[in-house]
Amino acid sequence: MSIIDFRAAQKWAKLSRDTQQLLVNNVFCSACGMTTIVEYTLHDDDLGILLKGKCKKCGKDVARLVEDE
Repeated sequence: MSIIDFRAAQKWAKLSRDTQQLLVNNVFCSACGMTTIVEYTLHDDDLGILLKGKCKKCGKDVARLVEDE
């Protein structure tokens, strides 16, 4: 994981490690279906935290939005 956005990192840190792992391991890839996101960065978004990275299986770009509570 790379930290691009300090605010996003603060939001991410508020989540438990178990929740973080659940989210990282539950990402949709258009080629592979459900996958794990790797080499991801955190970005602050109006709706929450945006994870941008690569599919662990095929290497395509994938993203996951984690909505604020």
